Amino acid sequence: MNKNFGILMLGGLLLVAAGCEPALSETGFEEAEEVEKIEEVRGDDEMDELKERLTELQYQVTQEDGTEPPFQNKYWDNKEEGIYVDIVSGEPLFSSTDKYDSGTGWPSFTRPIYEESIVEKDDHSYGMRRIEVRSKGADSHLGHLFEDGPDPTGLRYCINSAALEFIPRDKLEARGYGEYERLFDSE
Repeated sequence: MNKNFGILMLGGLLLVAAGCEPALSETGFEEAEEVEKIEEVRGDDEMDELKERLTELQYQVTQEDGTEPPFQNKYWDNKEEGIYVDIVSGEPLFSSTDKYDSGTGWPSFTRPIYEESIVEKDDHSYGMRRIEVRSKGADSHLGHLFEDGPDPTGLRYCINSAALEFIPRDKLEARGYGEYERLFDSE
């Protein structure tokens, strides 16, 4: 066995044990079968449009079920008020009011804005049983769900920044998300 391959596998197993999967660029593996399935569902034209519109990392994460590196992503330490939407469809997914620092290096949330906007799927990759989280509207891979989060839900939605766009509170109205201002109103 190649020494570098062994090191990559060990690093990947450590990340999985920590509750998140290894970044696509760290493993060197490609999920060719999954890519073929996605292309069959979406069609060549839509896939080409997404490849042009998204960055390479955003495409790998949302369409090929990849993972970005921890602590080296856009939103893991974002503390601004606002909402996080699906980078593919713009569908509202998470609010900063439910975001917390899980110590994993990825944005973590206790709940989605609307439970029905999230699809949960069994994930048996890397020899583990986990729950994959996808957006309902665009079927984008977002990350994984774990039952080790804080109150009030006890849940941790471990989400890739590359799957999200952050809309700051002061831009909600201008961007067409004014109805979500209510999430930040004091009661």
